[in-house]
Amino acid sequence: MNAKNSPGIEPAPNFIRSIVKQHMEDGTFDGRVHTRFPPEPNGFLHIGHAKAIVLSFGIAEEFGGVTNLRFDDTNPIKEESLYVESIIKDVRWLGYDWGDRLFYASDYFETLYEWAVKLIRDGKAFVCDLSAEQVREYRGTLTEPGRESPYRGRSVEENLDLFARMRAGEFADGERTLRAKIDMAAANLNLRDPVMYRIMRAHHHRTGDAWCIYPTYDWAHGQSDSIEGITHSLCTLEFEDHRPLYDWFVEALGVHHPQQIEFAPLNLSYTILSKRKLLQLVREGHVSGWDDPRMPTLSGLRRRGYTPASIRNFCNLIGVGKQLSQVELGQLEYCAREDLNRTALRVNAVLRPLRVVIENYPEGKVEELEAINNPEDPAAGTRRVPFARELFIERTDFMVDPPKKYFRLGPGREVRLRYGYFIRCVDYKTDPATGEVVEVRCTYDPETRGGQAPDGRKVKGTIHWVAAERSVPATVRLYDHLFTVPDPGASGDDFLAHLNPESVEVLRGCRLEAGMAAARAGVPYQFERQGYFCLDEEDSRGGELTFNRTVSLRDSWAKIVQKQGQQGGKPGATGKSGRARKRKRKRDQDQQGSNQ
Repeated sequence: MNAKNSPGIEPAPNFIRSIVKQHMEDGTFDGRVHTRFPPEPNGFLHIGHAKAIVLSFGIAEEFGGVTNLRFDDTNPIKEESLYVESIIKDVRWLGYDWGDRLFYASDYFETLYEWAVKLIRDGKAFVCDLSAEQVREYRGTLTEPGRESPYRGRSVEENLDLFARMRAGEFADGERTLRAKIDMAAANLNLRDPVMYRIMRAHHHRTGDAWCIYPTYDWAHGQSDSIEGITHSLCTLEFEDHRPLYDWFVEALGVHHPQQIEFAPLNLSYTILSKRKLLQLVREGHVSGWDDPRMPTLSGLRRRGYTPASIRNFCNLIGVGKQLSQVELGQLEYCAREDLNRTALRVNAVLRPLRVVIENYPEGKVEELEAINNPEDPAAGTRRVPFARELFIERTDFMVDPPKKYFRLGPGREVRLRYGYFIRCVDYKTDPATGEVVEVRCTYDPETRGGQAPDGRKVKGTIHWVAAERSVPATVRLYDHLFTVPDPGASGDDFLAHLNPESVEVLRGCRLEAGMAAARAGVPYQFERQGYFCLDEEDSRGGELTFNRTVSLRDSWAKIVQKQGQQGGKPGATGKSGRARKRKRKRDQDQQGSNQ
């Protein structure tokens, strides 16, 4: 079964859906829809691949078809089993199932070899002795035609003999290639006698050392689609110029001919989506690995706390088109907040603790206060949080000399403790050496339990807190963009020059409410007034809990969505009017004490 979209964002109409619908009506492919997702196992999947996954699986599901997961593993030098395993895990995590249709291009190596022999017999392929550099030289340019290889006129018998000897390992790596015989004057450079096989003595992660010649991607890709009976080969735009070559191959062979349809790839602001550059970040130690929470890989996003639903909704929100454009990272964050707001458990977490002593609260007394787990989900219920004489609050929630519109705690000021009591500051202590406030002394009104005063008095500030002795220590990581500019490296500059030196802030000595001692990986949490967080299972093993912030609570993209909703637009078909969204945001702010 394929993934279902969480409430809010459904796939918008697009030109690919229109083409497939027309094919269904015309009876093209006998009314079948069979798509595939064909990654190369030379890196981890990233958010750009998610767009292709959601599209390919979604189209098939919509029209009652099926989808294959196929690894185009034709380059053993760059491919590893590690990448295969990570890709399988990521596609499953996104919510998609390919049933028994897991395939590899290497499954078809023998068939591809036999088909290459057929093209040789038909006079449509030849063995070439030109070096790789000479092949490029003979290829020509966009304005000048190429030159035919001096080996192009070899007889069929000689080509068959040389190709068999290539397979047998008689020649050195790179000494000979098999090339298609098409047209060296073609306007499309891909048709200028492209290489089909090269000699490469490299251990393959599946076939071992059985082969010393390997098919090129362009030779294997289209034929693999054909072998699998794919009807609609959905590719990004960089394959548009390769389509005539794929068409030539299947027509020359007389085999099943899929329909290739190209769409614009994802280009996300403040992000690099080149696998080569992502690999460089990993190998040079600019990030901790492919799953670093700052990376745009699906494993990195998962570790950071993004949910499968939020990523699927993002892919549906941005839509599918032919025009290259840059998508704002804020849209991905918006989808994360929309989903996490419905599902995340609310908890109190103090990231920069400041001790508060309630002078008139009995020493040694601890009471349990009721707190709401998720106001968006009544079924989530409530929990009990301990309250005691000594608490921790955020340092930013106290100021000695607060400005006019500062509604939190200060000398003589009264605030509401979330789910607790009204407290009033009566004194504070500072560090004699630095002048920094180290302790705040308060009194509480025992009649205001639950945050309401019987006499009807109001306070403008609500702050969160944890009981000092009952709190849980934790390390919290706050993330920013990995790059400092929206399009790193676009101007030809070294993309590494735009790395953000402050892309992560590590806060140690944070304090969480008592129940977080049992926090679990994979469970989203909203630290009230702080953002959405998840437990980093890897870095929490055998030591202090470590949490990664997925996104903050502030959502600038929601303002755009709200405005478009008021104007009748459909930025994501969220199902809420701008007015309703405004009321909801105001309610959340009241609940979270976001009265900055």
